[in-house]
Amino acid sequence: MTEESRSGDHEDSGADGRGEGRSGGPDGRGRGERPRSRSGNRGSRDHRGGRQASSQRGRRDDRGGRRGRDDRGGGPRGDRRAGSRDDRRGGGRGRDDRRGGGGFRRDDQRRNDRDRRPREERDPADAAPLLPEEATFGQLDPELKRDLNSLPKSLAELVGKHVVAAGLLLEENPERAYKHALFARRKASRVPGVREASGVAAYAVGKWQEALADLRAARRMSGRDSFLAVMADCERGLGRPERALEVAGDPAAKDLDPAERIELRIVASGARRDMGDPKAALAELQVPELKERRARPWIARLFYAYADVLAELGRTDDAREYFARASSVDREGVTEADERLAELEGVELVDVDLEDGIMWSDAEDPASEVDEHISSDGPEHPPEKQDQDRGRN
Repeated sequence: MTEESRSGDHEDSGADGRGEGRSGGPDGRGRGERPRSRSGNRGSRDHRGGRQASSQRGRRDDRGGRRGRDDRGGGPRGDRRAGSRDDRRGGGRGRDDRRGGGGFRRDDQRRNDRDRRPREERDPADAAPLLPEEATFGQLDPELKRDLNSLPKSLAELVGKHVVAAGLLLEENPERAYKHALFARRKASRVPGVREASGVAAYAVGKWQEALADLRAARRMSGRDSFLAVMADCERGLGRPERALEVAGDPAAKDLDPAERIELRIVASGARRDMGDPKAALAELQVPELKERRARPWIARLFYAYADVLAELGRTDDAREYFARASSVDREGVTEADERLAELEGVELVDVDLEDGIMWSDAEDPASEVDEHISSDGPEHPPEKQDQDRGRN
């Protein structure tokens, strides 16, 4: 594992460890379309539009980069002065007169033999996770296949299959997906697409710092900016909304495609809410795409995030309008717009029929109203029966 990838070991001091990304609303509602990596993974858990949890997710990592000195030799390298070899006992040609004759010992051979064993045998934690049968090298993105050409063929196929497995499992079992991506990264940490897949999988399980390190590395190696939104959201996960806004303001953001640009605006809005400024959060989302009417997952996400901030600001009618818009364009079910709209309308979703669609019921149980009415007039005589009795009298 590279030094950069190890930086994720300390990222989650304050994270909840739930494997869900940043929430789509103040109560964790709202899921969205995820940008895809070249591995086939979707890049974001897309719960990025809402307010940060009250507890700070982790501490800022203040390890200030590379140290400016070399601690391994007791002094600067190359500082050997004439005569420094005289310290060796026996002088002369610099022979090492270690007692016992020095030289090779049998224990050294055993140690070397152990060190030459496969890493998986030395540490069972490094063993490859079991590949799903459906994970084949042929499913890999062509660009990532080309990246893997730098590896021996057998290793390239092994790494590729684990990257595919990570993509297949990301939705249903993010922890397993993460294990496959981690194994691929151990085998091919200098392949950009592998680092993308690893970063996406780390993000899916809430390992914000590790995800950030991998995606930064992938960006440096590939020059791709597609994962700026995920990187910004990782900063939010680490309790650093100001840093998230810095990422959102990256000049490269203007060249993102519409879906990626909107996702970045949703993250920036969430960062503003983390900082306690819902009005600024609303302003982040006031983009021309608010007039869009086509059904797109990212448009549904935009409408939902906008409605969510409106609701927080107490603008209930406007929130109702945008939750309704989100529902109308959300063909893939990436938000919970129906549920939020139902709450505002005072109704409750009680059943979903695949043939007939959604069934609605009043939030208050009608039976309870009848019971109250009956109890006020007497338990044994409903209103109709009392009217009949009075007519006979």
